[in-house]
Amino acid sequence: MSGPAREFSRRLSEDAEAVCRRYLSNGRRCGNYWLVGDINNTPGPSLFVRLNGDADGRNAAGKWLDAATGEHGDLLDVIRIRCSLNNFGDVLDEARRFLNSPRCELAPEWNKRAPLSPTGSPESARRLFHMSRPVAGTLAETYLRHRGITAFRETGALRFHPRCYYRPDRHSQTQTFPALIAAITDASGAITGVQRTWLDPSGEDKAEIETPRRAMGQLRGNGVRFGCARYIMAAGEGVETMLSLRFALPCLPMIAALSANNVAGVLLPPTLRRLYIARDDDAAGDDATDQLAQRASAAGVETIVLSPTLADFNDDLRFLGVDELLAVLRIQLAPEDVSRFMQPMLAHNAVC
Repeated sequence: MSGPAREFSRRLSEDAEAVCRRYLSNGRRCGNYWLVGDINNTPGPSLFVRLNGDADGRNAAGKWLDAATGEHGDLLDVIRIRCSLNNFGDVLDEARRFLNSPRCELAPEWNKRAPLSPTGSPESARRLFHMSRPVAGTLAETYLRHRGITAFRETGALRFHPRCYYRPDRHSQTQTFPALIAAITDASGAITGVQRTWLDPSGEDKAEIETPRRAMGQLRGNGVRFGCARYIMAAGEGVETMLSLRFALPCLPMIAALSANNVAGVLLPPTLRRLYIARDDDAAGDDATDQLAQRASAAGVETIVLSPTLADFNDDLRFLGVDELLAVLRIQLAPEDVSRFMQPMLAHNAVC
């Protein structure tokens, strides 16, 4: 690190807690650390940001480590990832805005920076997925049915592990819980990671732990896929949200990006012509929808936003019922897609 990058990193580290409160707002202070679930601002204690420390080195203020994935970096990396910035000059501009410092011109070489360390091990993720079993007849199926999801067409990305390791933080002992395992894949279908959803032994809900969901491997730009997308697809955040949407639209290919931040950066097929964005009804969902819509439009892709009546489409399915969900979606789809994708519920297992 050289030039303004080093200086901005130092200045941000002097006010590390304020940076965390701005960009990792779902975390909390615990002693000399800011604790949050992961770099995507998920609630939890897995990621540690050092608030005070040495002037430089691994123990410097502002350095962070995700104990679950091995991902690490500094506060400039936090800004880069949380704001979905690709050009390092844009990262410094955002840091300037945060620090209220005057604008200065960047030398071209200062826009170059080594990428963030890989988020965990795709090999470990693939191993966990292949050690797991199909969801049919397992506690994972019970959990999904309790979420109102009873159709499982093209859900090979989902599996079940009866004793999946869970470690609250690096200082705690490892525990095991049953878990729904979702394969995160790239555009070629290669597994780059998994999301683990730890379950209560009854199967009626998630496990009563602080962070019942965690992703491992390489998530950015990828996601959990249902169906093979070519010209039309839907993108949204959670697995349950997209399975609920697929319950009503069983022939529409979909991707669950797993976080609002990753919805904004999901990679789109080069053949795509129309994109449906399943919006979560919150501020993060609105921001992600806007960013993805802008990217898609710039690539010449028609964008249609699907909005739930309640917080998300899983809430719509569970609390309002499938008839209301169908009614809400019917008036939002492109007219030609109603007959193409909105099949009667008894036809969910038919070939579309």
